[in-house]
Amino acid sequence: MTMTLEFPVLLRLIDERSTAFRAAVASAPSLDVQVPTCPEWTLFDLAEHIGEGRRDWAATVAAGPAPAKSAAEGAPAAPREREALLSWLAESTEQLLDALRKAGPDRGCWAWWETLQSPHTSGAVARHQLQQMAVHTYDAQITVGAPRPLPDEVALDGVDEFLSTCVATASAWPHKPASIDFHASEGRSWRLSLSADGARSARLPGPDTIPAAAAGQDPDAAAASFSAQGTASELVFILHDRIPVDSLKLDGDRRLFEQLSAWDPDE
Repeated sequence: MTMTLEFPVLLRLIDERSTAFRAAVASAPSLDVQVPTCPEWTLFDLAEHIGEGRRDWAATVAAGPAPAKSAAEGAPAAPREREALLSWLAESTEQLLDALRKAGPDRGCWAWWETLQSPHTSGAVARHQLQQMAVHTYDAQITVGAPRPLPDEVALDGVDEFLSTCVATASAWPHKPASIDFHASEGRSWRLSLSADGARSARLPGPDTIPAAAAGQDPDAAAASFSAQGTASELVFILHDRIPVDSLKLDGDRRLFEQLSAWDPDE
């Protein structure tokens, strides 16, 4: 895994996104309003998910290497009263940050993803937790009518994190071999390669370039089958299915992106 953000920066940004999440919850006219990007949830359901999830991940990090995820024992349920809920959310975040600080970035712990490009360490968990908080903060913000793009440093790491953690797999791609390029307008690009060997991502030196591994191939093999270009924040949001892919500048066969979104390597 190539870390683009240092561990202390990840912790700071988790805290900042958590604060922004609570601000959105505090400004909502009701906790029962539906979340547009998670229509099966109300804002209270989303807050409950955030709080309980951070407490469970705190317990998982504290447990160290383990065969399964840990659950927070004796944790209080999410309160329905708003001020109490906000305090409960703040405490949930602090439990996670405290567990991560005590563990440091290199300690092993359980995680659900394959270790092909992202290890099972507290540093990788911190990286993933930042993106979970960032995307769910957007969910809360759009619920109250005040959506904001992700901060640049969060979004740029978010594209890389999603491809290397949520997509990378040794499971065979069930379609013809292909590649998808993602170009952020901030100047960073990535390629996702899909084949019978699975899915792997690599940073590109820049737009309209190819990974070193593709050098020497014939031009048709080296060119991306599909590409998406937008801000890093927009790229994160399409990867997490928060905005339609048509929101970006596209080139190539968009059915490839639809196949990627529908793909479940565990099936």
